[in-house]
Amino acid sequence: MSFPWSYSVLGLVPGLILTVVVAGLVLYTSLVVWEFCLRHPEVRDVCDIGQMLFWGKTWAWYATAVMFLLNNTFIQGLHVLVSAKYLNTITNHSQCTVVFAVISAIICWLCSLPRTFSALAKLATVSAFFTFLSVLLAAIFAGVEPHPLGYNPDPNYVDPVTGIHGGPPKVTAIPLAGTTFVAGMNAFLNISYTFIGQITLPSFIAEMKNPKDFPKALWAVTIAEILVFGIIGAVIYAFTGNQYMTAPAFGSLGNEVFKKVSFSFMIPTLIFLGVLYASVSARFIFFRIFEGTRHKSNHTVVGWAAWTGILAATWLGAFIIAEVIPFFSDLLSLMSSLFDNFFGFIFWGVAYIRMRRVDSGVTWLREQTLYGYMMLVLNIIIICIGILFLSAGTYTSVQAIIDSYHAGAVGGVFTCKTNGL
Repeated sequence: MSFPWSYSVLGLVPGLILTVVVAGLVLYTSLVVWEFCLRHPEVRDVCDIGQMLFWGKTWAWYATAVMFLLNNTFIQGLHVLVSAKYLNTITNHSQCTVVFAVISAIICWLCSLPRTFSALAKLATVSAFFTFLSVLLAAIFAGVEPHPLGYNPDPNYVDPVTGIHGGPPKVTAIPLAGTTFVAGMNAFLNISYTFIGQITLPSFIAEMKNPKDFPKALWAVTIAEILVFGIIGAVIYAFTGNQYMTAPAFGSLGNEVFKKVSFSFMIPTLIFLGVLYASVSARFIFFRIFEGTRHKSNHTVVGWAAWTGILAATWLGAFIIAEVIPFFSDLLSLMSSLFDNFFGFIFWGVAYIRMRRVDSGVTWLREQTLYGYMMLVLNIIIICIGILFLSAGTYTSVQAIIDSYHAGAVGGVFTCKTNGL
């Protein structure tokens, strides 16, 4: 539900174009991941790929592992943050926000305990269904309610607290005059984060019964994402406008019942996605600690103690992240800039070049066709996009967090102040 906010910053036309472009790039790089994994069936996760891409160096494996675990823990932190936001919203801030964050982390930790992906597969189906219902209801409610939250009919009115101008919702095809680079880049990073998930693909492909079926699922998911994210984002933005938009967009609904009902259908996803990344991290650590021992595949006290302890450590880290960076859109942007640069772009541009060099030998660059040179340019551009994320993206994300603290958007770190919608 960050797409409506991103469209309000970027303008509807650039926002929709970037949605399709980012989806296309993620589709292409995911196919590169798949091809690389088919060529190297010994690959178990993205860390193995990182080491292979960067000359087999041990430091590359460890550097990738650190980024891999941090990326997953940041995503868990996002879900702790949004779950606490939900509990604050649904209960009208009946408890301290830190208490809600602790409750969220404990619930997610308990749901993470199953040690196989088969248990998560069923939850994934339920999660996808309820997510679709949630965003569909939010779009319908935005259309049927008279006005969004904070509406004032006087176009000359300025809210003394938020600085929001009144009048009918303003919908623009292009960014508003005065839109800063920080705001625009953060909106772009928010869109990118939602699509980019290649970091987990090697782990899933390694466990597929028939990895050659992967492209079918990938195409279906990508088309569905473009349609759902694009249509829902555009509809909610059209009825909410620039001045009344919030992130996530549930907060823009003026009717409290509409807001709570649509937000409540997101509960399975709030739990599942965090649980998924926690499970991926725990399996990564657990399998390497107990490789070649009976604790890896048997139910032993030592094995289960280690498994629960690893999960508890990841959720403790997630809780701390949620409390230190308690801003939804800013946290999304920071995660995208820090981790999506390599795991979304740079790795796969390098992987393509390495595979083509293996195919054609040391003279591959001189023997390319026009199509080959075009694909080479595309992958160099993909690498450059990753560098843009790492440099400009990190700067704008950090600056946005500083600006949010200065604006008093929250009370501070580990605060009891409500973060409800």
